[in-house]
Amino acid sequence: MGMTDNPNMLDATGLLCPLPVLKARKRLHPLAVGDTLTVQADDPAAVIDMPHFCAEAGHDLVSADVSGAVQVYVIRKGR
Repeated sequence: MGMTDNPNMLDATGLLCPLPVLKARKRLHPLAVGDTLTVQADDPAAVIDMPHFCAEAGHDLVSADVSGAVQVYVIRKGR
């Protein structure tokens, strides 16, 4: 099963703001509260956008690894 088949994984590499956040929002929608979504992104703006999106939407940003060329965010659905 590839990343695109897993509802808890989102590969948003190659997408620019606001697409990574919009796709994360869409992917989170059907998940149960408490489920996690792992998002990969390489848009420099995602470093700002992802934490802001989580705060605004009521989700928990469990982790954000922004040390490499591809950032990895783990979001826990809050509501």
